[in-house]
Amino acid sequence: MRLTILLFDGFTALDIVGGYEVLANVPGMEVEFAATAEGVVAADSGRLGMIAYRRFDQLESTDILYVPGGPGVAAALENQPLLDCIRRLDAASQWTVSICNGAELLGAAGLLPGRRVTTNWFTRDKVAAYGALVEPSRFQRDGKLITGAGVSASVDAALFLTGLLAGEATARLIQLGIEYYPAPPFGNGTPDEQPDAAKAVIRSIEQSAAQRMAVRDIPF
Repeated sequence: MRLTILLFDGFTALDIVGGYEVLANVPGMEVEFAATAEGVVAADSGRLGMIAYRRFDQLESTDILYVPGGPGVAAALENQPLLDCIRRLDAASQWTVSICNGAELLGAAGLLPGRRVTTNWFTRDKVAAYGALVEPSRFQRDGKLITGAGVSASVDAALFLTGLLAGEATARLIQLGIEYYPAPPFGNGTPDEQPDAAKAVIRSIEQSAAQRMAVRDIPF
């Protein structure tokens, strides 16, 4: 089974790495990373990169299409080769996965009307504008479409998919193998349970991220 992870400038690393660490351990899984061009693609910090060794125009099909999010989504919504690749691979995929605001890219590719999805809390309105039915859940399944909420939910969504692919026993072993038993030092509250002031600060940081990316000094 082949897992194809799409890269674009300004992705959020954990959107990818969390799901990758789970799904890459599924027996028989082959993983490929693809982007507009081969080579290093910068994450949102500009200080971390991942290597794409295939181009979007080289991809015709895959078993699992995986679309991350990040501040770079704003610009990626205008990346027609990326959107064309999403449509093409989704047409033949067994599973299509998006994490965080990567759901916006699925929406821009025309894949979300009437679909029940989740996404990062501050992107819910944007995703709903594509005709999706947005749920405030950690992960969501609608047919072959699996969506994860913000960033770290990539692990949860991938573990859920692993259970469907390889059975609960294998998913439990992988969960144990990566020592995933969340116990954060500051509690387990959901974004919806937080004060409006805290959410406003996070929203302002996210909204300014694209501007910061435009002036960053990428070392590669």
